[in-house]
Amino acid sequence: MNFAPRYLGRGSWLARRDPRVLVIAVVCFVLAAIQVWDLRIMLILDLIAFAYYRTARIPFRQVRRQWMLAILFVSLLVFANGIIASGRIQRLPEGVEPHIYGYIPLLGTPVSAESLTFALVQFLRFLSLIAVGFPIAFAIAPDVFGVTFARLGVPYRFAYAIDLTWRFIPSLAEDFRSTIDAQRVRGMDFTGQSRNPVARVRRQIPVLVPTIVNAIAGAEDTIDAMDLRGFGTGERTWFQDLVLDRTDKLVLIGFGSLLVVATIGGLVTSSSVLWVPDAILPR
Repeated sequence: MNFAPRYLGRGSWLARRDPRVLVIAVVCFVLAAIQVWDLRIMLILDLIAFAYYRTARIPFRQVRRQWMLAILFVSLLVFANGIIASGRIQRLPEGVEPHIYGYIPLLGTPVSAESLTFALVQFLRFLSLIAVGFPIAFAIAPDVFGVTFARLGVPYRFAYAIDLTWRFIPSLAEDFRSTIDAQRVRGMDFTGQSRNPVARVRRQIPVLVPTIVNAIAGAEDTIDAMDLRGFGTGERTWFQDLVLDRTDKLVLIGFGSLLVVATIGGLVTSSSVLWVPDAILPR
């Protein structure tokens, strides 16, 4: 299973945008989404997020596993948060008491119309954030990550570290696959099923140890190469030059306006307060 980022959005409308736009769009959308607790508005934000995601033209079959993993993680997070919170609900209108359906056996956690709506809003928010964030991983050319963050004001050392990290992930995944193939040639069987988690981890040691050793050796080679080229002795320049065109500016204005509207709406309207549909209230 490969979770390494790949340039799957090559040639799409979003991939033709200045990569800084994709980063700033995520920041604006996240700041806007965390202020919204009204289910109706959150659905609108989800539509905006997935419309934005569609412009990246990322083939679903290529990211199906990533989406499944993300949805599974979000579902577990929302469910665990509902249990750990013990039925306590945030952002309820003042003076409103939860409409309880019943209690979870053994745990005693109340299940109410408000808690279900709260969980649904959280789930939809996370989905929208994933949809807006995926294009950063799959629709930005790998060779412009460093210059993107450098042009956003990140110190060049950190920008270069981000660039190296992004290049390192696919290399690490390829080393892992090569190590598995090498161990299989030597007779290692990875198909055995075991319910013991300790035993399953021990079976991976012949793969993990060579992969980690190769990763450390490769990192040291990269450090030596950078030292030989005088990295860190002075301010560095970047070969690529990023320029915002009119479309890029319009996209930035759109996401900036979304953030402003969400902020003002949270102050003057009830968008920052949990809204519960009357249809799910117990009679």
